[in-house]
Amino acid sequence: MAARRVLKAVLVDLSGTLHIEDLAVPGAQEALKRLRNAPLAIRFVTNTTKECKRSLLERLRKLDFEISEEEIFTSLTAARNLVEQQKVRPMLLIDDSALHDFEGIATQDPNAVVIGLAPEHFNYETLNKAFRLLLDGAPLIAIHKARYYKKKDGLYLGPGPFVTGLEYATDTKATVVGKPSSTFFLEALRSTGCSTDQAIMIGDDCRDDVGGAQNSGMLGILVRTGKYRAGDEEKIDPAPYLICDSFPQAVDHILEQLL
Repeated sequence: MAARRVLKAVLVDLSGTLHIEDLAVPGAQEALKRLRNAPLAIRFVTNTTKECKRSLLERLRKLDFEISEEEIFTSLTAARNLVEQQKVRPMLLIDDSALHDFEGIATQDPNAVVIGLAPEHFNYETLNKAFRLLLDGAPLIAIHKARYYKKKDGLYLGPGPFVTGLEYATDTKATVVGKPSSTFFLEALRSTGCSTDQAIMIGDDCRDDVGGAQNSGMLGILVRTGKYRAGDEEKIDPAPYLICDSFPQAVDHILEQLL
């Protein structure tokens, strides 16, 4: 690091960084407690679209993570905000468990497409409906474009390949609201009152977590858990500020070096 920064905020990815499905990363709960003892604002930022914020919070609390709903900023929240700003009626290509975060949004006679991770809906008929809407001029809103994600039994395709397929077929470009969008990171930081040069991001996705954060002016720590694969750190420029084996090691570095 060229110059010492005054660190005031930490953004933490969830899936792959603190937990993988219903298994916590070893030592993550205690590491989070140690981080909370420092004079830092903490926010949890996630591209997860498989479940609503309420369900996600319940999962985290069952794993003994002390996290409040106000500390979580999701790409679902960002997508809903954009839908409300644009005053559109979306076709929601998201998992049924995530629909709660769009309650109150009109979806009849859709004139927009919102797409997240929806394995049960990624079939020809449904994707073709989205394709036809886009051909008629409907905007395409991608909750995120992750290539893949990690579950206990291995890697799974993310929504990115399906978003890209719709873009290719309709000669259009999606508006991406989740990580690595700079707007996402700025919105996540807004409630902390901190600027990007006062913040650091910890995550397992080199492009979306670390690359997105660093392109927004933050520092980025890549952890070798979750979806991390050997050589990921070479896929972004600039390289990650730091690479750690896990979230607890990243916390150790922050407490020892950056405060």
